[in-house]
Amino acid sequence: MGGGLIALLVVVGIVVIVGGWLMVTYNGLIRLRNRVKNAWAQIDVQLKRRHDLIPNLVETAKGYMTHERETLEAVTKARNLAQQASGAGEASGAEQGLSSALGQFFLVVERYPDLKANQNFLALQEELSSTENKIGFARQFYNDETTLFNTRIQVFPASIVAGMFNFTAMELFEIEVEAERAVPEVEF
Repeated sequence: MGGGLIALLVVVGIVVIVGGWLMVTYNGLIRLRNRVKNAWAQIDVQLKRRHDLIPNLVETAKGYMTHERETLEAVTKARNLAQQASGAGEASGAEQGLSSALGQFFLVVERYPDLKANQNFLALQEELSSTENKIGFARQFYNDETTLFNTRIQVFPASIVAGMFNFTAMELFEIEVEAERAVPEVEF
């Protein structure tokens, strides 16, 4: 009878250890997933700020750029598409389109020295630039958290728990605009 009791205690001990490991691993995955969601929320806040600034920028430019209706409409359309995007993959593509439209917009602005000297326009341009920097930092933080989460759910033995509870990899918020990847040229 003593050997049966020892065997029972060993089995109970193993069940407790495995159950404890399962609980700790599961809770760790939940924490990481929530950190990824929080990081995405930070990007979302900055993207909303960017989207809110664009109509003011376009409205300020309208008075000066009377012959550039297509450019102004392209920026507005790209902004609307970006606002409707959901998730990292879709938002990444939509933001790429918006960045491209804004790039074209600022190229056209170069032809309007009075607009470039307008204080409202300069202030909005500075706010947009600051917001773009914040988006870059938030994107980096999100990608770091997402990579950490994705690695955790793919590495053994946590991958067992991830599979059991349907944890799936999250998308990175990647740069798709080739111009953003290019190294700037320096000319003297």
